[in-house]
Parts: sequence; structure tokens; C-alpha cells
Amino acid sequence: MAPDRVPPQPHPSRLTDFAGHPLVVSVVPDQPPLVALTAASLARATGAPALYFAHVDTDRYTDEEFPDGTVRHVAIDPDTADDTWQDRRRVLTAQVAAAMEGQGIRWEFRYLAGRVDRSLTHLARAVDAAAFVVGTHVGKHHRISEFVNGSVSVQLSHRQHRPVVVVPLEVVDWEGRAPWE
Repeated sequence: MAPDRVPPQPHPSRLTDFAGHPLVVSVVPDQPPLVALTAASLARATGAPALYFAHVDTDRYTDEEFPDGTVRHVAIDPDTADDTWQDRRRVLTAQVAAAMEGQGIRWEFRYLAGRVDRSLTHLARAVDAAAFVVGTHVGKHHRISEFVNGSVSVQLSHRQHRPVVVVPLEVVDWEGRAPWE
């Protein structure tokens, strides 16, 4: 970014009202259904017309972004034929479908690629989302990685203006030590 260029800052004029606007929900393989259920509950409470579930494949990059929030993506290494992403997409779609069964909220699934915060922000802009819903990672390795590399929720909260709802999936007992302690 040029030194004299300041990105648009959060401001009341940039607020997207929750009522009548969808939510973007970040999903990962084997994620507990609590993230989807929390998003569905928030959608019902705010009158969101839909949930856009999205997985961002960091082993691929976005070749082209489309106005509806979908993307054309390719493998980072063009010499390797990697079609496993299609299987991941099917598994993730089934995971979301199982969690959303009986929730009464319209939803769509998007398979994105590249940098997680950038890809989710593109989708949110495309569908005019009011907010993001993300889960924390489960397991010691993920907590340490999030602390060192920055979590998706932190990246989103520092790179765009929409609120980020973080769903805790694992907590540390008050007597226990957090990964960074």
C-alpha cells in the first residue's frame, strides 16, 4: 500500500444493518456443528435472509473473482494435478447440510481459495453481508498456531469493517494455562 493511501476505516456510514442482510460463516473440515448452529441462531434473531458458508483452501489461489462471491481457483503448483479439492468441497457441503438440517434458514456453500481473510471479505462484499461468524480452532497445535500467526477472527477484524462473531469451540480452564502462557 502506498504510504499516503489510507484504507477505508470503520464508520457508522459503512455499517451494514443486520436486518435483511446475510452472514458469512467460515467452515473447516470436521468443524463441530456449533459454529453453524450459532450462525443459524444469529440469522433467525437478526432476520438474515441467508447464510453463506465458505471454506478457504489455502493450498490453492484465486485466479478470478466473480460478482456473486464465487471464484475460479487453481493449484499453487500448476504442475501437480490436485483434484482432491472437489472431494473436500463435497465433504464440507455435507457437513454444513447435516448441521443446518431443520434450522429453517436458507444457506449456500462457497469453496474459495487463497488468503482466508481476503477471500471471506470478498464474499462478504459480494453478498452484502452484515457480519462474519467464525469458530476457534480446536487442539493445542491450533491454539499455538493462532497465537503466533494470528487467528482468522483477528485478521478479519483488522482488515475490513464488518463485525466478527467468534464461536468458542474449546476453552482453557481458569486453573489451566493458555497456550501463550
